[in-house]
Amino acid sequence: MVAGSVKTITSTANPVIKAARALHMRKARAQSGLFLAEGQKLLWDALSAGWQPHMMFALQCDPDDPVQTLAAKVRAAGGDVIWTNRPVMEKLARRDNPQTVMGVFEERYVPLSQLAGGTIVALEAPRDPGNVGTVIRTADALGASGVVLLGNFADPFGSDAVRATMGSLFHMPLCRTDLAGLQSHAASIGAAIIGTHLSATTDVRTLAVSEPQILLMGTEQSGLSEAAAGAATRLVRIPMGGSADSLNLAIATAIALYQLRSPYLS
Repeated sequence: MVAGSVKTITSTANPVIKAARALHMRKARAQSGLFLAEGQKLLWDALSAGWQPHMMFALQCDPDDPVQTLAAKVRAAGGDVIWTNRPVMEKLARRDNPQTVMGVFEERYVPLSQLAGGTIVALEAPRDPGNVGTVIRTADALGASGVVLLGNFADPFGSDAVRATMGSLFHMPLCRTDLAGLQSHAASIGAAIIGTHLSATTDVRTLAVSEPQILLMGTEQSGLSEAAAGAATRLVRIPMGGSADSLNLAIATAIALYQLRSPYLS
């Protein structure tokens, strides 16, 4: 593998900086297939998971700074290293007080066929990128096999979603398909589709679980669509005791996923 190059850029008007900053927009990510990840932890997580960085931006630092070690790893993996200043980092992050490191990576979706067992999390048209990122992090923490995104969903590679994953984006396989594709895959691997629904009579805590299984969650506003609810093998509810009539999508997913995965957790 050819080592990446090293450059110094200190102008916010530089075309490389402008192109990287544009990755905050979904259109630019779709056209380039690239996305931004901010912070040393995310870059270390990416490298440890075998993700090859396209580029790394970092504040200029002393030779003994740990960022120098990270930069050497990025170069060895074939990524370019660009040393820069705080105004450029603030421009790239689109906020004050950014972290000292930012990476550019290629987006990655895997074929649904790669998720052949365990517990899969499927989200039907989630709208909030923070929820998507938090679900990815939760799925990673609870040992899910992957996260499947259905329909018109918030981009998991947007900055807010990437930040919410806390690095789990680089460890959790992501797929995209439609409801028919999910049903077909469930049939091919013998997995039950378990959907959460307000009208369900089965308490998720009483469900007899058996992997492979798919947890299907609906939108933040209205839950599962009629079509998705009809596609579920079982519908379950999460009991609540207060005056609130619903839960945040990421919280509801965490509760249901924990119940489905608890027999397999140590």
